[in-house]
Amino acid sequence: MQLSEFDYQLPDELVAQEPLADRSAARMLVVNRQAGSFQDASFRDLPAHLGAGDCLILNDTRVFPSRIFGKKIGYDRQVELFLLRPESSDRLTWSALARPGRHLHIGTRVYITPRLFAEILETRDRGERLLKFTCNGNLDAELEANGHVPLPPYIHRPDQPADRERYQTVFAEKPGSVAAPTAGLHFTPEVLDECRAAGAEIAKVTLHVGLGTFQPLSSDEVEQNHLHSERYEITAPNAEIIARATRRIAVGTTAVRTIETASRNGGFHPQSGETSIFLYPGCEFQGVDAMITNFHLPKSSLILLVAAFGGKDLMLAAYRHAVEQRYRFFSYGDCMLIL
Repeated sequence: MQLSEFDYQLPDELVAQEPLADRSAARMLVVNRQAGSFQDASFRDLPAHLGAGDCLILNDTRVFPSRIFGKKIGYDRQVELFLLRPESSDRLTWSALARPGRHLHIGTRVYITPRLFAEILETRDRGERLLKFTCNGNLDAELEANGHVPLPPYIHRPDQPADRERYQTVFAEKPGSVAAPTAGLHFTPEVLDECRAAGAEIAKVTLHVGLGTFQPLSSDEVEQNHLHSERYEITAPNAEIIARATRRIAVGTTAVRTIETASRNGGFHPQSGETSIFLYPGCEFQGVDAMITNFHLPKSSLILLVAAFGGKDLMLAAYRHAVEQRYRFFSYGDCMLIL
C-alpha cells in the first residue's frame, strides 16, 4: 500500500486552535462498520450507545510540561529542549529533541534557571539528543514550574496557562506523555457517571505517548514503516475488568494500541513493557470491539490505524463527510465513535 492512499483535503480553518469551553460539547460522527454508514451526533450522546457488558478503556497517562527553553552558555539565542523520556532511574538523564541542533553538540551546557542546567551527552538520529540535568533542588518541581505544554505543531499559537488543564484528560494520573490521548479530552466526570449509569464499566490502562506522535512516517510504502516504542502498563484490577467485558470500547488510538499489544501478549493479565505495535489495513484486531477517536492527520500512522479498524473506504468517506460538515479536526477538535 502507498501512504498517498490515506490522504484527504483539509481546509486550514478546520484545524481546531482552541478547545471548546465545554469539554463534552464536541460533535461526534457515529460510524457503523456493519451497515457501512455514518451519522452526525454529539459526544453527549455517547451513553446512549452503551449498555451492560460494555467496558470503556481509558488511557490515564498525564502530559508533563516537556518543552524547556534555555540558553547555551556563551550564546545569546534561545534554545529549546523537548524532553521525550527519562533514560535513568534518577530521572536526571533524558532523551530529547534539540533546536537548533547544530549548536547543541556533545559537551554543550544549557542554562535553564539558576537552579537547573542541562549538558548534552550524546547526539542521535533525527535531531535527538541524550542530556543530563544538574539540578539544585527538586527536578520535577523545576520542570513543572518552567516547562511549557507540548501543544502539537499544527496549533499555531504559544501555549497558554489554560492549556495546562485543558490539554489534559480529567482522568489523567501518571505523568509521562509528551502529547495528550486526545479522544479522552471530551470526557467530564458527569459524562463518565452517565456511562456507568448506562451499564458500562470503566477500566484504565497507561500508554505514555512519545516521539512517534511527532514524527511523520518515513516510507511511502506503508508496510516499510516502523513506530517508536512507548511504555505501557495494565494493572491487575483493570486487566480483570477488561477481561470480563463482552464489548471493549477503546478511548483513543493509544488505548487501542495498548489493548492490541496485550491481546498479542497472552491476553488481559497484569503486564507492562514497551510496544511499537503498528496497525494498518490488513492487520487483525484481537481485543478492541469499538473505539472513540479524534480526526487524524493525513498519511499518519493514526489514520492508518483507524482505516484498519473501520475499513479504508468507509473511513475516508467519513473523513470527507466531516470536512463537508465543517467538523473541527485534530487534538482540540471533534471525534468519531466507530462501532
